[in-house]
Amino acid sequence: MRYVRQISAIAVTLALVAPGALAQDKRTLAIVVKGLDNPFFEQINLGCQDWGANNPDSDFECLYTGPASSADEAGQVQLVDDLITRGVDAIAISPSNAPAMANRLREIAPDIPVMTVDADLSEADRSLRATFLGTDNYLMGVMMAEQAQRLKPEGGTICLQLGNVAADNINARAAGFRDTIAGTEGTDRLSGEGGWSEIEGCPVFTNDQIDLANQQMADVFTANPDLDAFILIGGWAQFAPQAYAQVTDQVMDRLESNELIIVAGDTLPPQVQAFNEGRSHAQIGQRPFEMGQRAPDVMIQLINGEAVEDPIYTGLDVCTHEEPGFCAQ
Repeated sequence: MRYVRQISAIAVTLALVAPGALAQDKRTLAIVVKGLDNPFFEQINLGCQDWGANNPDSDFECLYTGPASSADEAGQVQLVDDLITRGVDAIAISPSNAPAMANRLREIAPDIPVMTVDADLSEADRSLRATFLGTDNYLMGVMMAEQAQRLKPEGGTICLQLGNVAADNINARAAGFRDTIAGTEGTDRLSGEGGWSEIEGCPVFTNDQIDLANQQMADVFTANPDLDAFILIGGWAQFAPQAYAQVTDQVMDRLESNELIIVAGDTLPPQVQAFNEGRSHAQIGQRPFEMGQRAPDVMIQLINGEAVEDPIYTGLDVCTHEEPGFCAQ
């Protein structure tokens, strides 16, 4: 899998939306992700490229972009503003900070179709976009909880690792996880429900930073040697195979005995490798390539005034050591 090179958000904006940068002979369908530093989004890029390769005679081109860092929430909002101002024909956004993105969309009131992909706007702001394409994130959280319950039916101590504080997709997964464990909706924190209790200092928030995700895991394992479960609501730590291996090496004996379980989101190649090495017990995989591949067609439908389904879900894959499925070597 290819990784996107690191470039500044300003450089991305200038290179992609400067006057004359948009193709003159094709209309532009823009996909704006949270950050170019996250290999999950590179799969969306590959889907976008695949759509272009399969539609060479289309009047449209698929443009993939985002800020250099997933932590640059303001940069993403500015990039969306610039793309709309410069004249793209439709835009699909994976908002890092859902309220901030909604506020800006409300201010500029774009007259082009706006949809979300991978991450949605907050429920109260969804009238600002035409549809959402991506994972049923609440269901993803439910499925992660089901794996934790299967592996540890009596429950135990647990730490959840989340992403950006205001990322709607990550928060939906956390809600699905906690609600399933507790058996009731609206659970903000597990405090004995279903036998599970979140430890002090958790959840931890990575801000989509891969290095921070691994450091957080290491710190939690060191401070809590009897921890029963660590849940990567997103796959951040696993995106850096060497660092993740070093962190999990510290607890491999406990992982092998199921004293400590790890359930993680996504099934990118380095994650499948980690899973097959016994460095996680279950992976719940999204389908980002499909998101990138389908988004241009949805945007064209919106441009043509056609009715589209809302939401449009792309499905999930489950890997366990009992039934490795998608992750089988």
